[in-house]
Amino acid sequence: MTTETKTWFITGASKGFGRQWAEAALERGDRVAATSRTPGAFDDLVASHGDKLLPLRLDVTDRAAVHAAVRRAADRFGRLDVVVNNAGYGLFGMVEEISEEQARAQIDVNLLAPLWVTQAALPHLRAQGGGHIIQVSSIAGVFSLPGLGGYHASKFGLEGFTASLAKEVRGFGIKVTLVEPAGYATDWAGPSAVHAEPLPAYDGFRAAMQRPAGVRGEPTATREAILTVVDADEPPLRIFFGNGPLDVIRAEYASRIEEWERWDAVSRAASGT
Repeated sequence: MTTETKTWFITGASKGFGRQWAEAALERGDRVAATSRTPGAFDDLVASHGDKLLPLRLDVTDRAAVHAAVRRAADRFGRLDVVVNNAGYGLFGMVEEISEEQARAQIDVNLLAPLWVTQAALPHLRAQGGGHIIQVSSIAGVFSLPGLGGYHASKFGLEGFTASLAKEVRGFGIKVTLVEPAGYATDWAGPSAVHAEPLPAYDGFRAAMQRPAGVRGEPTATREAILTVVDADEPPLRIFFGNGPLDVIRAEYASRIEEWERWDAVSRAASGT
């Protein structure tokens, strides 16, 4: 377990997990470059922590701006130890209902923006001989529900390139972790969410889907968890945050294996050998 002072770069740090983790890092004496689209989002943290915080206004979908922001953080603090891709939002709607604009925006923010940040950070991490990239995925990155197809696509994509990345950069001493939260009391399903225009054809299915909201996790409780992950000598590639995901995924993966096994004869016949 390593607890030396670290320098963090966190996207989407004005609210939700990003805000909680920025505060947790600063409160223990770490340094943080925090990004947001909102001017003045970190004025209170600057007042409390002074030059340990570098506030950056950033549109994470602007690749050139991302590279400039990462470079500015590295120049200011001399290194980057923890790079957190947290910026993202939920897109709600049946697959048929999602507009082209909504689909492209979801992929831009939830998938391509983490790619841009990762690409911008890697030369700095390689040059210093290590670092830790944290990708905020979701339980929605490993199983799917109706009404969230666009969101699932973005998170499945994030999981895919990150798993490849972890193997590619291990030799440089760079660690990679996918944090996969369950439901939390953030504004993911509130003000930050985008909703597709509903089609009447799905009204009956939508009504049948309705369930009482479950108990959501408390974002402040993730503070100690993320510090434990970034301080670990051998952090996990994947970790769930919250109660229940492991039980859900055990059942999901068991169902997948059962289906693959049931159709295995057809699969093998398709090889032609």
